[in-house]
Amino acid sequence: MDPLTQPDPRTDSANDAPARLSRPKIGRPLGTAGDVPVPPPREEPAIEAPTKLGVRAVRVAILGSRGIPARYGGFETFVEALAPRLVERGLDVTVFCEGKGSLASFRGVKLRHVRAWAPGPLRTLQFDANCLASACRGFDVVYMLGYGSSPFCALPRVFRRRVWINMDGLEWRRSKWNPFARVWLRTCERVAASVANRLVFDNAALRDEVIGRLDVDVPTTVIEYGAPVYARDDEVEALRRFELESGGYSLVVCRAEPENHVLEIVRAHAAAGVARPLVVVANVEVGGAYVKKLRAALGANARLLGSVYDPKVLAPLRRHAFDYVHGHSVGGTNPSLLEAMGAGNVVLAHDNPYNRETLAGSALFWKDEPELVERFRESENLPPKVRARFSERCVARVREHYDWERIADAYAAAFRELHG
Repeated sequence: MDPLTQPDPRTDSANDAPARLSRPKIGRPLGTAGDVPVPPPREEPAIEAPTKLGVRAVRVAILGSRGIPARYGGFETFVEALAPRLVERGLDVTVFCEGKGSLASFRGVKLRHVRAWAPGPLRTLQFDANCLASACRGFDVVYMLGYGSSPFCALPRVFRRRVWINMDGLEWRRSKWNPFARVWLRTCERVAASVANRLVFDNAALRDEVIGRLDVDVPTTVIEYGAPVYARDDEVEALRRFELESGGYSLVVCRAEPENHVLEIVRAHAAAGVARPLVVVANVEVGGAYVKKLRAALGANARLLGSVYDPKVLAPLRRHAFDYVHGHSVGGTNPSLLEAMGAGNVVLAHDNPYNRETLAGSALFWKDEPELVERFRESENLPPKVRARFSERCVARVREHYDWERIADAYAAAFRELHG
């Protein structure tokens, strides 16, 4: 059967809307036992968009990243893409940045620098707490990226600030955290639902999973991550650097963590016996038991490149790959997957609701290692016309659904409504 003729398993017919605003009423009210006690905020009048002289722009504080310009990836890349676009749409945006810093603004975005000095993981908590304390006045919406510091989000609520929390993925499921950290993160996930005026998700399947599991009464919004379309075939310096040929390798880009199924991908490729090598871009330089297993399982036709962060290198690597293998499984809309789609890759994706929604059926899905062996072989033998249709549908999906201008429009509209 042609994989592209299989029915789309998604059940959310509103997936293509710019933003989904909903208020699930499925449980106990805010402030019951187990929640962080929060004084009930007095309702504030909605703020209109600055469409005429004298109307003040919505003031938005964005917290939870290390700041912009982006130097790390993840939330920093998200903020650098979103915040200037919000300014272009008439919002007053301040991004909180870690450290001293020398810039007061970036592409129209105000920067506020906050220092933290605690050791290890406590530094992140201290930084977030200091940022939240600084954001208690002067903003209409305090937007916290991630829920790992959600208990401190009660502070702006005391000052009647609207607090929105981006729920990211199922962070507490990641194997890199020790048992104490996992308990903390899972507790913070529930606390976030108690202290926030609105929860923001980048994937409707993730929203459904979290809201279905937690007993909460809080508005939710789904606004996805964005990605560019990369269609250049002339940038081949990255191929020369790694001695690769266009269309001559399968590609993986991820962190070397069990929930990304890197070990299963490496073993399945070796078992499939396909002609093209597997190229794994992952942070194997960190070492550890899992990386040792990866190296031991590596077949003769596979390579571990280590970390590559430069988008000018990663984009051509994706563009010229024969196919892209995506093993992420802990929820949300994954930026690496979007970038592979934007490069027109044929995608072999781990079969879970989050990837299904992102890809809208335009992939070869696998649930386990034996299935991935078959997907490698299937991809190797796909007729050119079918490969072209996979590529075209992935690119179209990014253009229509994950375009940064559309994402910025959705955020601007949500901030201006200020229902939460």
